[in-house]
Order: sequence, then C-alpha cells, then structure tokens
Amino acid sequence: MQVDIIYQDEQLVAINKPNGLLVHRTRLAANEQKCFAMQMVRDMIGQHVYPVHRLDRPTSGVLLFALSPETAHELQQQFESNAIHKTYLAVCRGYCPVSGKIAEPLTNETTGKLQDAVTVFERLDTVELPIHVSRYPTSRYSLVRVTPKTGRYHQIRKHFAKIRHYLIGDTKHGDLPHNKMFREELGCPNLLLHAWQLQFQHPVSNHEMNLIAPFPDHFNTILERFDWKVS
Repeated sequence: MQVDIIYQDEQLVAINKPNGLLVHRTRLAANEQKCFAMQMVRDMIGQHVYPVHRLDRPTSGVLLFALSPETAHELQQQFESNAIHKTYLAVCRGYCPVSGKIAEPLTNETTGKLQDAVTVFERLDTVELPIHVSRYPTSRYSLVRVTPKTGRYHQIRKHFAKIRHYLIGDTKHGDLPHNKMFREELGCPNLLLHAWQLQFQHPVSNHEMNLIAPFPDHFNTILERFDWKVS
C-alpha cells in the first residue's frame, strides 16, 4: 500500500488516504496491520507528523497532518469549532431525497452518552440496475455529496443508516445484500465513502485552503459504470 501526498508546506502535509489504512496504531489493530498513515507519512517526509483529525479505516480521501504540536493545536481548534468545511462523496442504497439534513444524536462509543450530530447532504445523481436484490427485481442507488457539520464516530455511515439509505460497502451499519451485489456483480468490495474536499484557513498564512483528493480506482470504476459526473 502506498499513499500520495496532495499538499505539503513547512507547517502541513496532506495525503490521499487509501481505504483500509488506519490513521495510527490502535490497541485493537496492533496485530492485524503493520503500516499506518502516520508512520508512512513520517517515513516519506523524514520528520514527525501530528494528526489533527481522523478518517475511518475503510474511508478514503483527504487526511491532514501538522508538522508541529503548535500547528496541530490550532488546526484541532478549527475542527472542534466546526470552522473546517468537509465534503464527502458517497453511494447509498435507494433514491434518497434530493437534499436534506440529518440531525440525530449519536452515542459516544467510549462514554455511552448521546452527542449532537448533524449531516447535510445533496443528491447528485441516481441509477437503476436490472439486478435483483432482496425482494425487488431492480436495484436503485444514489450518488450523494455529504457535508458533516459535526465530527462524530462513523457519523455519515450511522446517519444514512438512520434514514435507511445505507452506504454501499458499509459492513457495520450497511445493507449486506446490496454490499454483496456490489462485491460479486460489480467487483467493488470497498466502502463507497470518500473524503473529497477539505476547506480551512491556513494556521500560519491565513490563506483559504481547499485540498482535493482524487477518487480511488474502485470509486472511479463505479462513477464510470453508472455514467456519473462529479464537478
């Protein structure tokens, strides 16, 4: 597995994280994965990096690191105050609403307490396939642009499950028959959730930054197959 650097300066480095790669070593995954994004970026640029946010293991896309503790603290404050604008692209089951806001509290995995969580989305395109899944003779899917306003654990995946438009490839919160169809009929076993853009204010120059991560191969294949355009 390799990672591509999409931006680097004296304070920041950002990569396009592949799906399946953990951001950093965790106790639960200590024995099942040898490489981690932090370690790989550190080895690539020859200096320590500091994570300022995270992406779920199966999610691909923009992952930002700071090159000093001070810069990391400033960026973390931007994340905590929701000053950073995150845009994801995803494929979900069914024809979801043209646009919407999901404001459903989510349970904190550590404390068990409910936390406010808000996700805004816009449907970009749809497709209907002549493939039988479950009790229907055809299957329908939507391409959605998603903007989480908060940053809870598995927020986008959980929120789309709550409105029953499960993300394709989500093995924990998703729809297993549809995941199986994408895996067996379309050759796509991966989660179709990509952190596409990250917009924020540079902590030193104060310039407005807009980092964009190209889609991974499996996502591009689905976009081309369904003739979906993203701009």
